[in-house]
Amino acid sequence: MLTAVGIASEIISSGGRFVLQVATADVEQAAVHLREYDLENPPRSGSPGAQPPRLFAHAWVGCLGYAAWLLGVAYAISNGLVSLEAFSRGELYGAPVQHGQWWRAWTCLTLHLSGPHLAGNLLAGIWFGYLAGRQLGSGTAWLLIVVGAGIANLLQGLLGPPWYRSAGASTAVFTALGMMAAQTWWKGRRDLHRGVRRWIPLGAGVALLGWLGTAGRHTDLMAHLLGFGVGVLIGWASASAIIDPRLARVPQWLAGLAATAIMALAWGFALRWRG
Repeated sequence: MLTAVGIASEIISSGGRFVLQVATADVEQAAVHLREYDLENPPRSGSPGAQPPRLFAHAWVGCLGYAAWLLGVAYAISNGLVSLEAFSRGELYGAPVQHGQWWRAWTCLTLHLSGPHLAGNLLAGIWFGYLAGRQLGSGTAWLLIVVGAGIANLLQGLLGPPWYRSAGASTAVFTALGMMAAQTWWKGRRDLHRGVRRWIPLGAGVALLGWLGTAGRHTDLMAHLLGFGVGVLIGWASASAIIDPRLARVPQWLAGLAATAIMALAWGFALRWRG
């Protein structure tokens, strides 16, 4: 590269290392060209200089918490441990949300209409939640999923018709999918080949959304689309140079505790509400 810009150089072996030598008068100019070359040609995936993505241990911990919430709420309602009105108090219902009952955006995530409905969201949520936990850390992943899914439901409740009703964790499932797709795309964009291939993570996420999120007679397509869209925005923002290092400083246990606190607070409002 230096030869191409007219700077004479030589590589010699010294002390067991290879050293690049240039004339004293050319040192500053050579350093500038080398820096520019490194910036324009970052290491690609699989090359010796590319750093493999960090994978977090204990991703299963958050999945246990997710399963405990879904199964615990179902058990408590079906066995009369809480009021049978818990479903009507916690489902996503447009009119009450538009009159200030924000907590429904989160409580509805733990309510399911049937056994198969619960089982499907339980399995899908554990799978995507585990992958997100490996990528971001269990606590951080579930905090972002809980926040993102709640925001998506809140948008649906506020902007949808007053008679709109919904329940289930599928919004959280697709929030996790969108978040992982955006995280992988943004953090790995410099390691991927230029052109179409750099968009593969997002394309794969959209393909899974189309495959898993549009099938079924009672599929709530808008909830899935909003969950995925909000997940993409959160994944992109959390991977940015501004937020990523700050998020990394938050202990995983604290982030997980915050996710649990959001759900507990929402249910606290729901069960105490007098309408």
